[in-house]
Amino acid sequence: MRLRNKPWAKDKLMAYPQYVIANPEQWKGKWYEVFGNNNPLYIEVGTGKGRFITEMAKAHPHINFLGIELYESVIVHALDKIIEGELPNVKLLTVNAKDLRNFFQKGDVSRVYLNFSDPWPKKRHEKRRLTYKTFLSIYEDILPDGGEIHFKTDNQGLFEYSLVSMSQYGMLLNFVSLDLHNSNFEGNIMTEYEEKFSSKGSRIYRLEAQFKANKEGN
Repeated sequence: MRLRNKPWAKDKLMAYPQYVIANPEQWKGKWYEVFGNNNPLYIEVGTGKGRFITEMAKAHPHINFLGIELYESVIVHALDKIIEGELPNVKLLTVNAKDLRNFFQKGDVSRVYLNFSDPWPKKRHEKRRLTYKTFLSIYEDILPDGGEIHFKTDNQGLFEYSLVSMSQYGMLLNFVSLDLHNSNFEGNIMTEYEEKFSSKGSRIYRLEAQFKANKEGN
């Protein structure tokens, strides 16, 4: 994805501390204080322009959502959607996914969403894929025992890779769809990319994978 730099994005993000968390490390173990309740916290790693996370927040007002995106010039669009929707149960974070352990402790996060992640198709870039084993280990460390990852992509190669990566890691595959939009799955909320690709006839792949509750004993 080619990014268009928006030099004003950082200042705009800083102007809305009620939605954009500036110092996430201080909330490790107490994210309930950020949202003012004990509702489950779902995070989307790579939230992009925020359509998915904001629509999920509207559909599920008793769940807290946190959109995580590295690029300020992208996530500022998600901020616009939150402001327009006046959504109290969604916040944003501009950090690198490899650093999530710095901001969350075991069980802080109840579910991880990965939507249309960069496929990094070259073999030498395998470690950058968000379903590579080192990232799976990070998610496992911030989710409760038996926590889940929900993953969607239009990229068949990345989907096949992710199925293998998660299986080899010892995760349980609870749901796998090779053609989501022609399945009986209910409640799907599309991302910007999903709408774009599916309108062109691209197949959408989806899975739900669960970490084993007692991995050491299996």
